[in-house]
Amino acid sequence: MEKKSFLKDETFLQHPFIVIVVLLLGFVIMDPLKMGPVGGHEFKPVKHDIAPYKQVMEGWPRDNHSRLGDGKLEFVDQVFGPESLEFDGLGRGPYTGLADGRIVRWMGQGVGWETFAIVTSNWSEKLCARGVDSTTYKQWKHEKWCGRPLGLRFNKDSGDLYIADAYYGVLVVGSQGGLATPLATQVDGNPIMFANDLDIHRNGSIFFTDTSKRYDRVLVKYWLEGPKTGTVEVVADLPGFPDNVRINDRGEFWVAIDCCRTAAQEVLTHNPWIRRVYFRLPVRMSLLARMMGMRMYTVISLFNEKGEILEVLEDKQGDVMKLVSEVKEAQGKLWIGTVAHNHIATLPYP
Repeated sequence: MEKKSFLKDETFLQHPFIVIVVLLLGFVIMDPLKMGPVGGHEFKPVKHDIAPYKQVMEGWPRDNHSRLGDGKLEFVDQVFGPESLEFDGLGRGPYTGLADGRIVRWMGQGVGWETFAIVTSNWSEKLCARGVDSTTYKQWKHEKWCGRPLGLRFNKDSGDLYIADAYYGVLVVGSQGGLATPLATQVDGNPIMFANDLDIHRNGSIFFTDTSKRYDRVLVKYWLEGPKTGTVEVVADLPGFPDNVRINDRGEFWVAIDCCRTAAQEVLTHNPWIRRVYFRLPVRMSLLARMMGMRMYTVISLFNEKGEILEVLEDKQGDVMKLVSEVKEAQGKLWIGTVAHNHIATLPYP
């Protein structure tokens, strides 16, 4: 028995290709050089329970005219990664948070953009302001010092602006701007790792999202009032990856979606161990996406409170934006923000 075992091991070693494959697989899984997209970060993928790809895509309406591609690019190379867009009670704006750590507001052609607020006293022009490079890797190592304001919401009663910052948690600044005041950096003793967006209830409560490493991104509803209080239900199954959700004056919801799911992604969805290897490959995220057949473009959709689709607008060629973060309906337009580009897109609506 010992001799047979030895011969099996010896035979195995006589196939260097197999040995190389095993060593490479082990190298990728361990990622000792931190070269993968999740290199240096804890990453424990879980199996996602989402609607099947075929079911979602077959039932999703398409914008055959790609109407979103007719949008206008505004403020090109004047704003850097404008994720969230907001207007104050006097109609001034838009206000937006930038990748260089500032919240800025548009004051009209005569004045242009002005710095309205910052989220930390660490901020300085020398340290943080990198212009068009702010949305590139050159900014990443500075973000934890300069801040990265994402979700913005005005309290219509007080005029205060509430801010969700990826590094500094939830903050607030008065109607005159300046240095924002921290409101929350932890919840129940656990630090807020990645504050992403927020909203203000009419009773004054603030609800915010903390981007998670453990759960998939779906569009869901959490009931605050009524017989379903405290429960969560799925509102809609989407063809891509949703970001911010914004309500309009009619009580409808605009959802920004980076599109679209592919059949190949279903393998990753149902096999966490494959996803773990996939995201540790020493390859840029853009190339990993292509491996899955993904071609990034923008879809925005309007839903009513029941989750019924009222409108779908697409930019199939990615002419306006390949990555979208938020859609704000105001002043007869759709204002479209993005965390990745140095402009804002607008489209007359309706």
